[in-house]
Amino acid sequence: MKINLDNSLGFILNRTNTRMKNNLLHKFKDYDITPEQWAVLNRLWERDGISPKELAELTFKDQPTTVRIISKLENKGFVSRQVNSEDHRSFSIFLTIKGQESKSTLIPLAFEALDRATKGIDKDKIDVAKDVLNQIYKNLEEA
Repeated sequence: MKINLDNSLGFILNRTNTRMKNNLLHKFKDYDITPEQWAVLNRLWERDGISPKELAELTFKDQPTTVRIISKLENKGFVSRQVNSEDHRSFSIFLTIKGQESKSTLIPLAFEALDRATKGIDKDKIDVAKDVLNQIYKNLEEA
């Protein structure tokens, strides 16, 4: 049995993910933000003051990777760590003013990147693609 890699769903997904991340990275280059940092900022815009563990779960990254991303964002002035008032052994991550203000700049750039990626594709097809990918994800969740 022979597999055509160029027609393999996993290969196509990975190749597309890489291209989408590079497209977003290009949009954010003037702001020194990576797609991974963008995901953390995005989750904090939704819910500020959460733990690194929660951020890891919400961004589908492991905890050590998430802690490194948080450290980089902290060094750039986008977030700060504060001792958790309920558990002094842990930290909560909060947006700084710079982190809050970056939302109005970065979100339009992210939409530009997405618009480029989905140019010429009907919204209905995009919705179907999302549904299919979410179903694949759910199917593999139990594995």
